[in-house]
Amino acid sequence: MLRSFYFIFFLAFSINLAHANDGDTYTPIFFTQAEVLNNHITRIPFKLVDHLIVVEAELLNKKGNFIVDTGSETMILNKVHFSDFYNYQRKTQETSGVIQSIDNSYERSVKEFALESLKLRDKDSDVIDMSHIEKSKKIKLLGVIGYSILKDYEVFIDLHLNQITLTKVDRFGNKLNNNVYLEKIVDSLTFNLKNHTIVINGTINNQNVTFGIDSAAEFNQINRKINKKALKYFIPKRRLSLSGVSNKKIEVLAGKLHRVKLSETVYFGPMLTVLTNLNKMNKAFGTQLDGILGYEFFAQKRTIINYQKEKLYFINYPINTQWSK
Repeated sequence: MLRSFYFIFFLAFSINLAHANDGDTYTPIFFTQAEVLNNHITRIPFKLVDHLIVVEAELLNKKGNFIVDTGSETMILNKVHFSDFYNYQRKTQETSGVIQSIDNSYERSVKEFALESLKLRDKDSDVIDMSHIEKSKKIKLLGVIGYSILKDYEVFIDLHLNQITLTKVDRFGNKLNNNVYLEKIVDSLTFNLKNHTIVINGTINNQNVTFGIDSAAEFNQINRKINKKALKYFIPKRRLSLSGVSNKKIEVLAGKLHRVKLSETVYFGPMLTVLTNLNKMNKAFGTQLDGILGYEFFAQKRTIINYQKEKLYFINYPINTQWSK
């Protein structure tokens, strides 16, 4: 088999954060390219860095990039750019990553996270060294935006227009403004929220499997220990060296995964997938998953996430565009 090296960034944290009771002053984050439609709806353009969804933002007079990651429980800051933060409070327990536990992690409370006119107060963050990600992706990376920021919104991740639409919802998941989407929602799925992880049931070759949804997984992952009838439709192509947020490397088998269905009407074409052992990932997620659906999922499905209702909604791509991505 061909042997090549890819940096594949997976963020999937299970973090128990304590509030840092400090005397921080006003520390807003500004999304410099956001379009505020009204008090409840904000659109943020993003760029794809390889297969990562990246938005531009400014924090404490530092302008750079944040990765949008539904697999991360909290906001994570890069201590390369926030050295004053990371010395504040060392974590007493490890932060779990996809490849292995991450040490040398610190906690910090950000008093105010400002998304243009939308403000979220008292958000905890983890602070870790992401210099290896910056080097690999050739971007100035300030941090990661995760579940703790996204959960109060209906989140439309649109890889057709390369934009994220955040719509404020109430505690029942009802949008505070219903005039959001110009296009028709054509399908939906119910998911279970396990801690901060979106968990859905599906099948591969009619074999039952459980998936997690992670917008920062550059390739899908499938557990090498799943049913052999399902693995029959994983077609290997080559071996890859895989790096996670902890900068540790493992070798995996990469190929195409076929016959994935999440319902009678929600199914997928072949998806780039890596075959690996998910034991440590399941520990990180705090659940038992047979696989992770990431970029390849969003590339085929324009997806709306409603955390409060535990629902995914789908809007069709224009004809033929999804297969060109």
